[in-house]
Amino acid sequence: MYEGYLRVAAAIPAVQPADVSHNVASIIKMIEKLSCRNADMIVFPEMSVTGYTCADLFHSATLISSVKDAILRICHVTVRPDSPLVFVGAPLLVNDTLYNCAIAIRGNVLAVIPKTYIPNYNEFYEKRWWASAPDENLKWTAPDGSVVPFGVHTLLSFNNVKIGVEICEDLWTPVPPSCNAAMAGATVIANLSASDDLIGKYNYLRDLVVQQAGRCKCGYVYASAGYGESSTDLVFDGKAFIADNGNMIASNPRWQRHPQYSIADIDIEALIRSRMVTNSYSDCRERTGVSGYEIVDCGVREGVDDGKLLRRVNPLPFVPASDSRLRERCEEIINIQVAGLCRRLEFTHCRNLVIGISGGLDSTLALLVAVRAFDSLGYDRKGICGVTMPGFGTTDRTHDNAVALMNALGVSTREISIVPAVNQHFEDIGHDVSVHDVTYENSQARERTQILMDIANQLGGMVLGTGDLSELALGWATYNGDHMSMYGVNAGVPKTLVRHLTKYFADEVVDGECRKTLLDIVDTPISPELIPAETDGTIKQRTEDLVGPYELHDFFLYYTLRFGFTPKRIFRLAMNAFDGRYERDVIKHWMTVFFRRFFAQQFKRSCLPDGPKVGSVCLSPRGDWRMPSDASSALWLAECEAL
Repeated sequence: MYEGYLRVAAAIPAVQPADVSHNVASIIKMIEKLSCRNADMIVFPEMSVTGYTCADLFHSATLISSVKDAILRICHVTVRPDSPLVFVGAPLLVNDTLYNCAIAIRGNVLAVIPKTYIPNYNEFYEKRWWASAPDENLKWTAPDGSVVPFGVHTLLSFNNVKIGVEICEDLWTPVPPSCNAAMAGATVIANLSASDDLIGKYNYLRDLVVQQAGRCKCGYVYASAGYGESSTDLVFDGKAFIADNGNMIASNPRWQRHPQYSIADIDIEALIRSRMVTNSYSDCRERTGVSGYEIVDCGVREGVDDGKLLRRVNPLPFVPASDSRLRERCEEIINIQVAGLCRRLEFTHCRNLVIGISGGLDSTLALLVAVRAFDSLGYDRKGICGVTMPGFGTTDRTHDNAVALMNALGVSTREISIVPAVNQHFEDIGHDVSVHDVTYENSQARERTQILMDIANQLGGMVLGTGDLSELALGWATYNGDHMSMYGVNAGVPKTLVRHLTKYFADEVVDGECRKTLLDIVDTPISPELIPAETDGTIKQRTEDLVGPYELHDFFLYYTLRFGFTPKRIFRLAMNAFDGRYERDVIKHWMTVFFRRFFAQQFKRSCLPDGPKVGSVCLSPRGDWRMPSDASSALWLAECEAL
């Protein structure tokens, strides 16, 4: 295991029912192949040594006795210090009772975990051959003469990671053995399975694996019998799943007529962090009172870090990777925003909203959400007052888009230039208008907020905030300027997601000129437009040139808040996620900027207006993120510097 990851494989070998020598040779070949890929742990299917479909041949002394030599052969090829921990399935006769077993091997047999729940319905009549696991752990003498634990109350400790085991049907029960194993400390579950294929079963099983990995906050390695098993009554498609904390991180193509496998790095550190911050998990562990598990030390695998992370790291962790999930996620987020705003409007008996419309992404999303909320409540859209407030840096492009969007959506509009008022303010405080410093910029932001608040008073309404989660993380907001509102509808939405939500409206909700305007807004560079434009009228002040790419900052934000990872670990993830897009020094630079700003700007987050939480990461000071405004960033910056 390297830097908190355990590399695991779910392997589907070539099988010939009852040909143990053939099966073991296939297993050994896959062990050798996966060892070359630095696998720490390999899980083979249920009854992989004999084949699952041997039926009444399992009562044959010839077949049963052949298992011993098979185990010794597998022990022999896993004796090296860099050998993985291997789980194979085989029938074992213990105390004159035949069991369906998972055998843990690394140089020698380490433990045997029998199947707990034996199916006896439809196509499965396993009780004809197998007995259910005994209630208490027994001892079993392995072919090499060693005495090992035999029972379900067994965990394997390998590379300082505790591993639990269950077999096929065990997962389908109301309380799978993996639940108790997780409560006893297992962060990885191995499932040796032989699940035949039926119409609709694949998706159900896939969801079952993912949900169990999420419920138990564990890694789940599932290997099921494939091509080569008897097709007398059943057909096996060979499933190799690896799930991690509620996500499928690796799976194989089905219906292959050759050996195959899935391999991935399970994030052990993230699992531990998830358990640590989820009080209900520890409460469940205490109430369950799981005890009596025998821990078997399997040692530590010696190997060399190949520098490659075998799991896809989404460079946009707030944005689903697939288009179908993205559409579903966008609609869900919008509904959360709309529901929150509707409740606030109903409670305050408010039928008037005031929104500053800049022609940028954030105010566009806030306006779109407001329109949908008014439609949902049956309110007249004219109750939404969109205010465009051109200033020193406003360009024709953003101004025209703001006006076009408001007109297309049918809301009330106002245009108030802030230039005269800000110039008067500069004269009052003695500021040189040619000095484009923080005073120059923030005076404009506060003037706009004052206008919005005063119009809200005129209309008996409220100001709808437009600032997003990324800006809150970086403190990229003027204190008591755009930082303040009566309800911050975008407070839980990061910048990378704001762009996708706006594009979703363009692609799925609106049409005509409104769609054209939205697409142009999506393509407009992000800017506060507080500095005068270029001589040709284009935007001069680009936010991402000043604070860095939002896709990097959102990435840093996600892994800092969601898992509490160190800068070193986040940096490695970023190097993987943004490989070929950003150089090492660029990532390091902006990560340093992120942590410096994140700590220094907490005072702005300590007094945020209300706003709906939409994802697992949020910065509300009332629940999701509580941090002293004067906390030191020294430890984080020192680690960034050492990268």
